[in-house]
Amino acid sequence: MKPLTPGLAAALASGATTLAWCWIVTRRDGLRLGFTDHDETLVVEGVACAPETGATASALEQSSGLAVDGLEVMGALRDGRLAEAELVRGLFDAAAVAVWRVDWASPADRVLVLSGHLGEVARGRTGFSAEVRSLAAALNQPRGRLFQRSCDADLGDARCGVDLAAPALRAGASVAEALSARTIRTAGLGPYPDGWFTGGRLTWTSGAQAGLSCEVRAHARPGPLAPASLDLWQPAPEPIRAGDAFVLTAGCDKTFTTCGAKFGNGARFRGCPHIPGNDYATGYAQSGAGNDGGRVA
Repeated sequence: MKPLTPGLAAALASGATTLAWCWIVTRRDGLRLGFTDHDETLVVEGVACAPETGATASALEQSSGLAVDGLEVMGALRDGRLAEAELVRGLFDAAAVAVWRVDWASPADRVLVLSGHLGEVARGRTGFSAEVRSLAAALNQPRGRLFQRSCDADLGDARCGVDLAAPALRAGASVAEALSARTIRTAGLGPYPDGWFTGGRLTWTSGAQAGLSCEVRAHARPGPLAPASLDLWQPAPEPIRAGDAFVLTAGCDKTFTTCGAKFGNGARFRGCPHIPGNDYATGYAQSGAGNDGGRVA
């Protein structure tokens, strides 16, 4: 049972309440923003919860078990609060959310109803809707390792050990021409072989996308003198201009062959390259096929 302040308990018992919802969103960069469905700004936990976005919420569903509690918050897009450009850039992805029930006549009388994170966020021309998931949602995430042929480490992390700052694995270049929101022709990339940066990451260092990163879907170098082109998995949220600079890191397809040949890191490969596949599990013995019970090659 949630503890209530004496003032809030008395207000609830009076039968004539002055209650409002407040939501405090804490982004991963540390910025805290407050929203309320009241018609005036309320200060909760030192954060000004403003009504400018016209935020409203669906019914809050809670249970006593380990099911994921949640609700949906709707409101208007507004610069300085919840701008469309910031949503597109992913600045609110997985942001922490605290849902408060507040007596607007005495904001010090309040109770924390739900703590969680933003889930799916949808936006329209003028408004947004955001799913708030309780902390129990983390229990639905897989934990531990999978036995699989491919590597389960991220290239360059502590388990992988590859130094992505090495000149052969890192390159700076700029945009020669933007062919679409996610396809560019590069300038100054250098003679890297075709596909070298496929699966790698591109980080913008100048232009409207400065600071954003995305995964490279394909790196193509049609000829020794032709400029390389890059196809990104996600379209850029802002227009790409000629001259926009970026940094690329090499990509890895998670196979044992690539780990050894491209990165010289086979000793730290984090997969099981020789594990039998489904074809062995569903296969059957055949005459003359060498089924002698020995090791599978």
